[in-house]
Amino acid sequence: MIAKLSNAGVTSEMAYAAGVASIGLSAVAWLVSKKKEDAGTDRADRWGLFIGEWAPTFFALGVALRLEENAK
Repeated sequence: MIAKLSNAGVTSEMAYAAGVASIGLSAVAWLVSKKKEDAGTDRADRWGLFIGEWAPTFFALGVALRLEENAK
């Protein structure tokens, strides 16, 4: 799977950038949910955590892609 991603043009830098972006998006989702929804902090926390859980996956893909890039 990693080789296919690499061959498709996905780089480790893209995966790292997606990880950083998901951290920022997590904070934005939490703030927007807290201010716009009547559900309170509980729902805002769920949105923030849901999106925040993407970051480790993107960082792990970045490491795997970096290893693939170095192997070439």
